Amino acid sequence: MTALRLFHTIEPYVCSGLLDDPLLLVRVRPTGRSLLFDCGQMLHLAKRTLRSIDAVFVSHAHMDHFMGLDHLVRHTHVSSRPLDLYGPPGIAARVGHKLASYDWNLAEAWWRTIHVHEVHEDRIEDHQFAGARGFAGERLGSASRCGATIHVEAYVSVEAELCDHGLPVLVFRLTETEVFSIDPAALAREALHPGPWLRELKKRWQRGETGRGPLVVLRNTVDGPQDATIADDAALYRQLRSNRPAASIGYATDIGFSAGNRQRLQGLLADVSLFCCECTFLAEDVQKARASRHLCTTDVNQLAADLQPRTLLPLHLSKAYIRNPRALYRELKPPPATRLLELPDYVTARPLLLTELPRFDHNACQPNTLPHMEVSDA
Repeated sequence: MTALRLFHTIEPYVCSGLLDDPLLLVRVRPTGRSLLFDCGQMLHLAKRTLRSIDAVFVSHAHMDHFMGLDHLVRHTHVSSRPLDLYGPPGIAARVGHKLASYDWNLAEAWWRTIHVHEVHEDRIEDHQFAGARGFAGERLGSASRCGATIHVEAYVSVEAELCDHGLPVLVFRLTETEVFSIDPAALAREALHPGPWLRELKKRWQRGETGRGPLVVLRNTVDGPQDATIADDAALYRQLRSNRPAASIGYATDIGFSAGNRQRLQGLLADVSLFCCECTFLAEDVQKARASRHLCTTDVNQLAADLQPRTLLPLHLSKAYIRNPRALYRELKPPPATRLLELPDYVTARPLLLTELPRFDHNACQPNTLPHMEVSDA
């Protein structure tokens, strides 16, 4: 199987197995910072990884998508960097309840502020929880939504739509900013010869400085490459650029298979490079999927046909299939142009049994130690 290069400036890491709580971390290579999609069980992530996260995108507040926020705050609250958190209507109150359940009497002035953005159909409501004030909540106001975009930074943007799971659930599309790319066929068509002028054009484009002056290029002639002056460098790039859409990731979990949800996914996630999609049930349990407003394998097959992603990554399989989770992949039949990706069953550590833990005899006050443990006499 040939390797696929999907992305230029981002590195997606699925921090969960097929049967784990879904957890997608996207690292932005030029900055070394990260974005996190959903926030379930995350005890297995190193503190260094957690401290790289600048923004969290929560689909909804069910425990398996939201319980990890406490762990994230535990390891990053002393950071001076702000944290942005996006979620569906009501998420600010839930964040506030979590933070208010702890004592913050030792708060310091430099502790981080958490900015919570509630995404509604027509607006985004902004709240903040300042660590310096013990994470007391404050509503800052709201702004009308203009399109699907909710978050923009130097190398990526994130869009969102609300879907139905018996409650509002956000689905997300992360898109890389456009990458400077030249079509070799267009160079030949314009009789242009590669050279240092391409580096200069790239610098101007990256700095947003095209259209401000002429550009000296190399044009092929019968006597070899010769200097030529192009008056409009912006128009030149439009002629030469590759017709390649920016790479993107779609993230959809805990949605019912309804006409309304399908329509919203089609509008937001068509042609994504990587489609991370819940697939909680196998086909034989379609009625369980309908009752719980989840997806089964036949639903995911239909969504893949609707959206035509380059790659499909199923997530969030029910633990009811713990004895045979690989059956999922036998039932998934994406379109021929879509590559199906697989996850290990788990990436989280296996829970320990009592027989694997140190036991103390309360009568003799002596530990019944395991071979790998040393117990101090002190």
